[in-house]
Amino acid sequence: MTDESGRKRLSVFERYLSLWVALCIAGGTLIGNTWPPVAEWLSRFTYAQISIPVAVLIWLMIYPMMLQIDFESLKRVGEKKQGLVVTTVTNWLIKPFTMYAIAWFFLNVVFSRWIPVDLAREYLAGAVLLGAAPCTAMVFVWSYLADGDPAYTLVQVALNDLIILVAYAPIVMFLLGLSDIRVPYDTVILSVVLFVVVPLAAGWISRVRLVRRKGLEWFQNAFLPRLAPVTMIALLATLVIIFIFQGKTIIANPVHIVLIAVPLVTQTYLIFAIAYGWSYLWRLPHAIGAPAGFVGASNFFELAVAVAISLFGLTSGAALATVVGVLTEVPVMLSLVWIAGKTRARYDARVATAQERPALPTDER
Repeated sequence: MTDESGRKRLSVFERYLSLWVALCIAGGTLIGNTWPPVAEWLSRFTYAQISIPVAVLIWLMIYPMMLQIDFESLKRVGEKKQGLVVTTVTNWLIKPFTMYAIAWFFLNVVFSRWIPVDLAREYLAGAVLLGAAPCTAMVFVWSYLADGDPAYTLVQVALNDLIILVAYAPIVMFLLGLSDIRVPYDTVILSVVLFVVVPLAAGWISRVRLVRRKGLEWFQNAFLPRLAPVTMIALLATLVIIFIFQGKTIIANPVHIVLIAVPLVTQTYLIFAIAYGWSYLWRLPHAIGAPAGFVGASNFFELAVAVAISLFGLTSGAALATVVGVLTEVPVMLSLVWIAGKTRARYDARVATAQERPALPTDER
């Protein structure tokens, strides 16, 4: 949205997401430590180690995002190929592995005196689940604020959603295996099916039918804005439930949230630098380079939270690590939007210089 002066800005929910997350952490922790029967009551609604209330809330988080994806945009995948190369290579061949390396180094070496080995392993698992899931929703916000190309951003997100279907599970299994974190492969596949494939298919079918019935303008300007708060409310409710179960862990290890945040924030800035810098070296327009950096730097944290809960449970360190990713997302990404804005003139000048350079005569090439 824009203010009266025409400047772009976030909604109240989006701008203060980290504050709402912090309040949910505090509220859930208070409930978990003050009224233990609440956790016992919630534990009754569990099937195959999955909390039914949390599963429903996660669906409410992810489904509205999938409605935003227009797979018709993939017809334009051949356009702006260099930008797609940058983000695809960064997201799938670089980002998961740098996340593993950075998180392993901080959690097992730098912070080894403060974090027990078994807990560090769980935190590492949560970091891996975050690192293997590039953003599919909030990236639209970051791209919008930095004047990114909306058509390119849409193509990039649609392509990433399709890649997640086939690449997320193998990458996660491989990286978890490096640290001897054993999880059943079928459980990982089931998590991807439940929290990616099903909501993606439901979102696509709903989008097609609603657009045919009501029109694209109504869908984008009336329906989606009305549904937008559902994702945020479901996310915050999920966090309260998680911290009802995590309350004792937080009270015992309050510093751990900060320790977990260090590798996650380091990874975010590194990946943005790689994608944004690569785009600059390739002389891509700022409207392409900025969203290319944002997609890799931000995470599909809703998916990471869902898979962490499915694989390791509500009380696990893995679930806690993914929630810390939610806590750091907004302030870090807003700083990257600021960096992109401050460097835009230099970006555009480099592109203009390349376009103005006269072509060499045929006999001089």
